[in-house]
Amino acid sequence: MFRIMVVEDEEKIREELKNLLERYGYQVQALNDFHEAAGQIIAARPHLVLLDINLPEYDGYVLCRQIRQQSSVPIIMVTSRDSDVDELMSMNLGADDFITKPYHVQILLAHIQAILKRTYHEDQGRLLEANGVLLDLGRGSAAYRGQSVELTKNEMRILGLLMRKQGTIVSRDEIMTDLWQSEEFVDDNTLTVNINRLRRKLESIGVPQDYLSTKRGLGYMI
Repeated sequence: MFRIMVVEDEEKIREELKNLLERYGYQVQALNDFHEAAGQIIAARPHLVLLDINLPEYDGYVLCRQIRQQSSVPIIMVTSRDSDVDELMSMNLGADDFITKPYHVQILLAHIQAILKRTYHEDQGRLLEANGVLLDLGRGSAAYRGQSVELTKNEMRILGLLMRKQGTIVSRDEIMTDLWQSEEFVDDNTLTVNINRLRRKLESIGVPQDYLSTKRGLGYMI
């Protein structure tokens, strides 16, 4: 599930936009405290930022520049201003797209979908996400709320399998069969050791203890 950060100071518009995006299957975080906004956005690790130009403390141009100094996350500038100068400034500061209010809902969604597809197409299948935890199969790491930890091959395969089957119980036999496909020797005791190590690593980056739950006599579940 893609995560979108909405940066909009008008509460009504912010909530409407949040509800709209959630109805279309996005995970949405709406910023309502604009103090050190760039740091908050980067720490949240969104896949895309919807950034209004008219903001308290710093305008969207300043915030866009601050984000770009630390992150390449896609940014769509959303504003009531409608001039070529505003669009040019946005692009020069590193924004990926520009859309003006009032916008047609389907046009906004099309802009979002196009940028997400273009940006993350190469990573499809290599990035998995479940309940806020992001698994990067290419780097062999898990991330949560701005913190990350490296995983072993077995830990990565276990977490990946559970993420792909999020919401369902995965039996120990199924996990061991999946690990055997990687030509790793795994018996029942080895699996328990790997599960426990994976839990400790996830907890070390702030993931709740009950994220990976044991269903006694059945298996494991996210």
